Amino acid sequence: QVQLVESGGGLVQTGGSLRLSCAASGRTFSRYAMGWFRQAPGKEREFVTTINYSGENTYYADSVKGRFTISRDNAKNTVYLQMNSLKPEDTAIYYCAGGSMRYGSSDPNYYYYWGQGTQVTVSS
Repeated sequence: QVQLVESGGGLVQTGGSLRLSCAASGRTFSRYAMGWFRQAPGKEREFVTTINYSGENTYYADSVKGRFTISRDNAKNTVYLQMNSLKPEDTAIYYCAGGSMRYGSSDPNYYYYWGQGTQVTVSS
């Protein structure tokens, strides 16, 4: 059974930084794309970023481009989300997602596995 466990969320002031981690177990992590999504109160889950199986290709939502960086360490079965220059509108629960193919997608239906989420709150 595949498990994804996020960590690293918390409360930060506007302009601050956080680094989220997602530890994966239960399948060959290095074969599949990974993604991060987020959901703010009263809103639908939205795509943040994705990374392909090797880490060579990444794709970002326009709202986070230039501020967030996704990376992965296949030796540690972990994907990271470095978030800089945080804004109040970044406040949400952030979810790690495991894809079904080598290259990712912004479509949440592409992802088979989801973590439990970690709360990120940015105060103004």
